[in-house]
Amino acid sequence: MRTRPLKVALLGCGVVGSEVARIMTTHADDLAARIGAPVELAGVAVRRPDKVREGIPAELITTDATALVKRDDVDVVVEVIGGVEPARTLITTAFEHGASVVSANKALLAQDGANLYAAAEKHGQDLYYEAAVAGAIPLIRPLRESLAGDKINRVMGIVNGTTNFILDKMDTSGAGYSEALDEATALGYAEADPTADVEGFDAAAKAAILAGIAFHTRVRLDDVYREGMTEVTAADFASARQMGCTIKLLAICERAADGGSVTARVHPAMIPLSHPLASVREAYNAVFVEADAAGQLMFYGPGAGGAPTASAVLGDLVAVCRNKLNEANGPGESAYTQLPVSSMGEVVTRYHISLDVADKPGVLAQVATVFAEHGVSIDTVRQHVRQDGDGEASLVVVTHRAPDAALSGTVEALRKLDTVRGVASIMRVEGE
Repeated sequence: MRTRPLKVALLGCGVVGSEVARIMTTHADDLAARIGAPVELAGVAVRRPDKVREGIPAELITTDATALVKRDDVDVVVEVIGGVEPARTLITTAFEHGASVVSANKALLAQDGANLYAAAEKHGQDLYYEAAVAGAIPLIRPLRESLAGDKINRVMGIVNGTTNFILDKMDTSGAGYSEALDEATALGYAEADPTADVEGFDAAAKAAILAGIAFHTRVRLDDVYREGMTEVTAADFASARQMGCTIKLLAICERAADGGSVTARVHPAMIPLSHPLASVREAYNAVFVEADAAGQLMFYGPGAGGAPTASAVLGDLVAVCRNKLNEANGPGESAYTQLPVSSMGEVVTRYHISLDVADKPGVLAQVATVFAEHGVSIDTVRQHVRQDGDGEASLVVVTHRAPDAALSGTVEALRKLDTVRGVASIMRVEGE
């Protein structure tokens, strides 16, 4: 074993960073045995130096992150501060000064991953980011290494624990959205401002990363269709149960049937209870992968939290340090296909549409005519008359698969019918 330690600069010492530092200290002997050389912290960059950080010597704490990543003795930089800047500048500076990088920064990778890869390649360094998607679940490395010889056609998953917790509570307890969100906040699953989670921004960044790796093409955050889950109601869950389904916020990355393009999207969807993703409870994550040779694969586990995310960071750290010792590099960007990213309107999917309609003859015929005019075939129809005597009925239509643009056009035309009093809910149906 080499006696000179590999030096690690840690950027950020919050929930994840503090766990990384703790594991590096408590498991130092095991890490050294696995890597082939000792690893030790060269410094820890923080914003608040006066905060007590148990287990980290005060002399390692610095507020000058730039000076830390420029040090000649730093071999690896671990970035867990998040956000686009200053993380992007710090990472590229680390590459320029001969350090490889381990990052958990999904937002930066989704927005500027291509440039980061290019900077790493230019300076002969590694860029690893297992912790950026699905926490402790080994997912990035299987996609870009274990399945590198296969053709991946679809990646569909629950990649945000906060939204899954909320939807699970709405399903199992009958709670409304606000009530379930309050519980998630009290338990620490939701931030004080949950917008990034519940509006799908977090999941969209992860979808961009997954699509890029799975399909060997560049997919940016702006390419991902995004729809939040704040409008999901108890009535939606009731309708889902009638269909033998539940509701999840899904990140879906697909290769077109002809192989000529890809799509990436995030939105709530009904999925059959028989699908493996339907049984994912609480704040857990799970990703379902469909490939030509491997078939269907499921990756499941805790998708967030200090210790689980730190586990993924440390896994990358071991791999990068081994590469340093062997004077080698891991896989870089694979974007050789250069496939175009299609718009949401071109996605072929199914819809569950709930309408408030006038309770009188001929309404169903009018509704069916609108679907036919837009080339959308109806699978099933359910109608029941309301008991409040207001002369209205509820009409639920489930379609066959059709281009999303045709389905959206159908809904807009339905809104214009005099006999349609309102569109109560619209939801896509997936996983069948």
